[in-house]
Amino acid sequence: MPKNTTPRKHSAVEIIKTLGARIEVSRQGKGRPVLVLHSEDAYETGSTLIDTLAKKREVIQFNMPGYGKSSLPKNLRTIDDISYLYLDILDQLELKKVTILGFSVGAWLAAEMASKSCERIQKLVLTGALGVKFGGPYVRDIEDIYYHPREKVRELKFHDTNKDPDFDMTGYNTRQSLIVARRREVIAKFCWDPYFHNPALKTRLARISVPTLVVWGSNDGLTRPKYGRAYAKHIDGARFTEIPRAGHYPHVEQPGAFQRKIEKFIA
Repeated sequence: MPKNTTPRKHSAVEIIKTLGARIEVSRQGKGRPVLVLHSEDAYETGSTLIDTLAKKREVIQFNMPGYGKSSLPKNLRTIDDISYLYLDILDQLELKKVTILGFSVGAWLAAEMASKSCERIQKLVLTGALGVKFGGPYVRDIEDIYYHPREKVRELKFHDTNKDPDFDMTGYNTRQSLIVARRREVIAKFCWDPYFHNPALKTRLARISVPTLVVWGSNDGLTRPKYGRAYAKHIDGARFTEIPRAGHYPHVEQPGAFQRKIEKFIA
C-alpha cells in the first residue's frame, strides 16, 4: 500500500461526532499538541513527518470529510463549512495552545479556522496554502488541475516528479485506486466552484492573530511563490520562507529542509 494510505499502527484512533458529521481523529506521541491537516493528496497521512513530530509532541490528525472513515454529510458544501467542524472538535477535545500544520487544502482549512477563532491556536504553519483569490478575474492564481492532463499536473506540483508518492499507480490494487479516486471526487465537491478559493477569506486573513509561518516550494507551479508572499502579506506579522528544489509539497521533496524550517518556528 502506498505511504499516504497507510495508518500509523501505534496511533490512537477515534471517531468524533460533531455538527452532523463523523470525523476520524488520530493521536500519536506526547507533549504540546500539533494538529496536522492533510493536503488534498493526503501525502502527510502515514508519512515519516508524523513520526518525527511525534518524538517531541502529541501529533493529532483529522481526516477530512470523505477521507478514511470520516463521513461526508450532504450539508457540507465548502472548506469554510469544514472549518467549523474542526473548531468544534478542538473544543470537544479541550485542546489548548495548538500549533496547526496545514498543507495545501489543509493549510486553507487552517487559515479558515484561525480567521474565525484563535482561542485554542498558538501558531500556524501554512505550507502551499490555497483558498484565496489575489488577482483579478482573468488572473490564474491557481493552476487548473481539472483542465491539464495528469502528467502536467504532476509537473506543476513537483520539482522532481519522481518524488511524487503516487508517481506509479500501475501496481495499485482496486482498493488503493478507489481511495485515490474518492479523494479526487471529494476535492472536486469542496473546491471546484468557486475554484479552490473562498471569496470571503482574503479580507478575513487580517483576523488571524497568532504567529504564522508561510512555507513555499521555490518551484511550485500550482501556486507560484508570489502567491505565497501575497498570502503572508495579508496576515499580520506572518513570515514567508521558500525551500529550494521543491514544488507544491516541499515536505515531500525536501523533508530535511522542511523539518529544519518548521522546528525553528514551532520549538
